[in-house]
Amino acid sequence: MLSRESRMRRGEEFQAAIKRGKRAGRPTLVVHLVISGDETPRVGFVVSKAVGGAVVRNKVKRRLRHLMRERLERLPRGSLLVVRANPPAASARSEQLAAELDLALDRLLRRRESSMDGQR
Repeated sequence: MLSRESRMRRGEEFQAAIKRGKRAGRPTLVVHLVISGDETPRVGFVVSKAVGGAVVRNKVKRRLRHLMRERLERLPRGSLLVVRANPPAASARSEQLAAELDLALDRLLRRRESSMDGQR
């Protein structure tokens, strides 16, 4: 489980990450990242009814939370990250979800580093 201070709870935070943040998509999930402020990185999850019924959605959310707990230290301070599950996430194995989450995070963090290099 993610710690309380690492969980995104407010709708404004979700909107900020989705509307103003960078996005990286994979077949099973889409990741939105925006960096503002200097607080602890926070992560939120969006798993819609398109993924499946309540039991399936909760299972997908638990798996994603577990995977993000191991990857939280990779995020820069002030990060707001939203992980949105696509319908194929319901039938994906944990290894596949982990691999796609890593690819999406790597792409976003590389993009951020390259844009920071341009500002120096």
